[in-house]
Amino acid sequence: MKLLSIVFSFRNEAENLGELIKRVHDSLKNLDNWKYELLFVNDDSTDTSLEILLKLQKKYPIKIINMSRKFGIFPCLLAGFRHAKGDCVVSMDSDLQDPPEIIPKMIQEFLNGNEVVHTIREKRLGEPFIKLFLTKIAYKIINKLSEVNLPIEAGDFKLISRKALKNILDQKEYRPYVRGLSVWIGYKQSFIKYVRDPRFAGKAKFSVFSEATIFEFINGITSYSLKPLYVGIFLGFFSLIFSFLLIIYALYTKFSGIGAPGSTGIIVTVSFFAGTILLTLGIVGIYIARIFEQVKGRAQYIIKDIINTNGQQD
Repeated sequence: MKLLSIVFSFRNEAENLGELIKRVHDSLKNLDNWKYELLFVNDDSTDTSLEILLKLQKKYPIKIINMSRKFGIFPCLLAGFRHAKGDCVVSMDSDLQDPPEIIPKMIQEFLNGNEVVHTIREKRLGEPFIKLFLTKIAYKIINKLSEVNLPIEAGDFKLISRKALKNILDQKEYRPYVRGLSVWIGYKQSFIKYVRDPRFAGKAKFSVFSEATIFEFINGITSYSLKPLYVGIFLGFFSLIFSFLLIIYALYTKFSGIGAPGSTGIIVTVSFFAGTILLTLGIVGIYIARIFEQVKGRAQYIIKDIINTNGQQD
């Protein structure tokens, strides 16, 4: 008998939990030689999510991991991974945009020898065009700059084998980019296409310009590439050429008897070099910030308590 662990990182999803667990159970109850556990990592919810899970725990194999404060979706995801006991682990959101009904297909891909099974969103219903457009652009930028080739429209809904998961968790990064690591580790991987549904209930937690979305984009680039640092070199080289041309122009105006240039040239020159310097410092600053977080050695998250499937608290 094999065990499947399903990890949910959530915050304030009281309206979705009952339907989510029911659909997951209905999708898996007829699988032969498989049993499952549901790990809900509670990112310090302030609604009735915990109370609902405690009631459902009497009927379903649910383990609840309560964080000591709000840490964010990815530290919670890592906490769930580290406490999962399954032969393979599925990570998915708690808003029912990712349909649990395709989990059996993911398991079949795993049984066929794939260590990582990605899901590819062919369509994303109920999401604005601008978000879909910018998401595709973001994936292309990450793929262009980084050392890993992320499958476009592959999110956090994926299956990872125990072997592959161990390699992901063995990495010592403070802020790991799990989507990238799942590709970076290699092994045999496969893809399942699906249509992503609108959110079942409640409001979306991550808008296209939210802090978490922007941070995830920057993290995706800086985790696997040093190329952004080279931007400073190219800008510096371009600035030298621009400065050389300005010197030639200044000498020409002086020796040809043309009047002194006005303030416009000075403003343009100062603005150009100031912008170049600030952009370069900003890029360098992002990498320094990552180094600073890494060397502090601070814990990625703190767990307040764990409520096991039998209701006992650790």
